[in-house]
Amino acid sequence: MGQHQLNSLIKMANQIAANNTHIGDETAEAEMVANHLSKFWARSMKAQIRDYLESDGSELLPIARKAVAQLN
Repeated sequence: MGQHQLNSLIKMANQIAANNTHIGDETAEAEMVANHLSKFWARSMKAQIRDYLESDGSELLPIARKAVAQLN
């Protein structure tokens, strides 16, 4: 995946995280986001975003960061 594709994954992860902030519990919100990513993202997408988190992760929202860290 190129930089453009990575930027798209970051944007999508942040959008999913932003749409799940209504719960009020950051741990539960991150779990919901992680479940969504696990169900609907391809293995290669999850691997790319995990690699990004391990190398930098600075553009991910805090909830998105927690969610990506939970991915297998």
